[in-house]
Amino acid sequence: MNHSILIPRIETITERKLVGLCRTMSFAKFELVQLWQAFRPLRKSIENPVNSDAISLAIYQPEHFGHFDPNRSFEKWASVEVSDWENIPDGLEILWLPGGKYAVFQYKGSSTDTSIYQYIFGSWLPQSDFELDQRPHFEVLGSKYRNNDPESEEEIWIPIREKTK
Repeated sequence: MNHSILIPRIETITERKLVGLCRTMSFAKFELVQLWQAFRPLRKSIENPVNSDAISLAIYQPEHFGHFDPNRSFEKWASVEVSDWENIPDGLEILWLPGGKYAVFQYKGSSTDTSIYQYIFGSWLPQSDFELDQRPHFEVLGSKYRNNDPESEEEIWIPIREKTK
């Protein structure tokens, strides 16, 4: 895929309420499939989703991207956005997603192809007027998302702020 034509839209969002499952994992011990397999049956019991989209979210420590270490752990969430935190089903947790500015990439391709992230962090971000902000990263998995399918579509949301001079 030619990532050089991938220009993100810059979007500022307000805070959002999420409900989902969280696991601590690392890229060396990546248990995303198991997380989503555990979340899928519980998702049906969430009473107040805002829409039908799923949200795959990661919370990294501030030093995570400084020197890449595949064994460094982070929180990964399988979740949905909800209108309120009333009647949270047993086994699920709540997460407050703070508002802020994001670079939003429309990605089409297999979820197993990580070259989009190499492009974002290795090319686009260093050449942009932005730097990473310390907020969650997430992907919106909408109606066109198909796991491991080259025709799959998703939005990749990267937290950003203006570069400090």
